[in-house]
Amino acid sequence: MSSVRTTRNRRLAVALAATLTASLALLAPAAAAPPPAASAASGAPLREVMFVGNNWDGTADVIAARGDFHRIGRVNVIPDKQERLREIHLDPVKLAFFLGVRSGPGEGHDQFVDDMYATPDGASMVVSRPSFADVVSLDLRTGRINWRFPVAGYRSDHMAVSPDGTRVAVSASTANTVHVLDISTGRQLGSFRTGDKPHENVFTSDGRLWNMSIGEVTTALDAPWLDWTKGDRKITVVDAATFETVRVIDMRSRLDAFGRDDLSDAVRPLVFTPDEKKLYFQVSFLNGFLEYDVDADRVTRLKALPGSPATDPDRTTWVNDSRHHGLSISPDGGKLCVAGTMDDYATVVDRATLKQGPLVPADKPYWATVSGDGRSCVVSESGADRVSAIDFATGERIASVPVGDHPQRVRLARVPADWTAPSAG
Repeated sequence: MSSVRTTRNRRLAVALAATLTASLALLAPAAAAPPPAASAASGAPLREVMFVGNNWDGTADVIAARGDFHRIGRVNVIPDKQERLREIHLDPVKLAFFLGVRSGPGEGHDQFVDDMYATPDGASMVVSRPSFADVVSLDLRTGRINWRFPVAGYRSDHMAVSPDGTRVAVSASTANTVHVLDISTGRQLGSFRTGDKPHENVFTSDGRLWNMSIGEVTTALDAPWLDWTKGDRKITVVDAATFETVRVIDMRSRLDAFGRDDLSDAVRPLVFTPDEKKLYFQVSFLNGFLEYDVDADRVTRLKALPGSPATDPDRTTWVNDSRHHGLSISPDGGKLCVAGTMDDYATVVDRATLKQGPLVPADKPYWATVSGDGRSCVVSESGADRVSAIDFATGERIASVPVGDHPQRVRLARVPADWTAPSAG
């Protein structure tokens, strides 16, 4: 454990030295940026696409949502990078957290794009940017920023969009807060408190918003008996109109009742069945997933998936306490698709029998989404800088497309049918 701390401290020292060396240049005055362009309402037909967030290079690729999933264009999501860096370097506290994100969850890299959604008219892309602790709206025609919302604290994380597409929820992970914003204007409509380190957000059709807090995932205290050190982890369910808490689910007691007190209660990605009666969720350190009956309020099944013999058994080497991170469900609710992050595969699992399909080799898959036609699961391979589509029916890979550096979140979106990427200038 001491060697892990030494390595992390060395990385932080190197990052601090490099950052401070660059500070003088960053503090120099810069040319004034052009004023933000208003996002023009689009009366043109829209085209279904997928947004792929390339976390480490600060871009989002736009790819076809079905077929060969070819890349259509790329958007720079950090056009204001120099301005944000100058702002951070002028504030010692912001600088400390910025470096902490780099050395911790960023694995030595800045985190420039976590999550993305399109506005209902397809004119803009709304992006959470962890290292800049904000959410921005980008005009998809010009690449310019429409609005910017700094979150509470020092890091933004997962988002969710409301069923009608008009609101976006974003986790402020160091402030234990979720903000809900008007997706067109960036105006805050409300917020609510969560457990430690809010992560995934999900809107449900009954007018509720679910948040899963995962606690501390960058410490080296990863032995099962030290799980209590990870913080207050819980599911917070609020009324999506009033933001009042209507339910709190402590998965610790549910896992204990299921007979698995050895499992972490840090709920990672999850999906609901189409009728929202059951949900399937991953937890830290588990190669597999669990089933939870929403009405009965209990864990009902566990699916353990194979571990790779090549996976380092030292849990402190697993990325942000993940073993498997990424889960999607077919539109009919019959199949689940799992990203086996640290075991380097993805697989389709029959929901009724929990029988798994082929283990499709994938390089650190980090997310799983359903394709536009509902026939495929699309996983981001963060270690290979590509996304791959896996057929729900056969469990086999049917397409792959290269994207930018360290793809993570993949989201369905709509853009104008004639859209082309903004020019690099």
